[in-house]
Amino acid sequence: MGITVLAVFLFYSSNSQAWLELLRPLKDTLVREERRLIRIIIFVLFPILVGFGAYRNVLPSLSPPAELRVVHPSPPSSIDFRGKNIQILGLKNPLSKEGPEGEKHLAKGEKIYFENCFFCHGDNLDGKGHFAVGLNPPPADFTDTGTIAQLQESYVFWRIAKGGPGLPKESAPWNSSMPAWENRLTDEEVWQVTMYIYQGAGVKPRTWD
Repeated sequence: MGITVLAVFLFYSSNSQAWLELLRPLKDTLVREERRLIRIIIFVLFPILVGFGAYRNVLPSLSPPAELRVVHPSPPSSIDFRGKNIQILGLKNPLSKEGPEGEKHLAKGEKIYFENCFFCHGDNLDGKGHFAVGLNPPPADFTDTGTIAQLQESYVFWRIAKGGPGLPKESAPWNSSMPAWENRLTDEEVWQVTMYIYQGAGVKPRTWD
């Protein structure tokens, strides 16, 4: 269509008389008093109509979903993490939580959290980070007893690793804005930040026992 329009303009512009004939209806529409209604339609009503259509397209829908949303969907039995298969069911955090080794992992997890996570989940792990106001649904409040305190560490590992793109269909239509952190963190780093999240929120993970 663009090439066709350009060809038409080139054809008419090759002759001054033909060019004037091409511009005459446009000039009449812009100048003649009897075509004032057409000008109002073109330059006032039509832009308003287009703007209203654009507004309706970006307006969020407040209608409830057709199906009930599952806040904490069941995790898969296993996931692929950077080409390595990890069994989620029955999985426990392999990192030591006691003594100097545990403190080292917590310190590393805290560093990872404040490099990547606090922008959304907040300094106090309460879901009130800088970007939280622009996200729907809002980031998880880890200090809420209805979130990670109800979940095993392996579940949190899965959610951090796969993020919003890894959620199953039952979590739609409001999935999650969290990216898949497996693209940036190693499995040890995911376990470390998981340890810090529980420790920083002051809650204990649910166990498989």
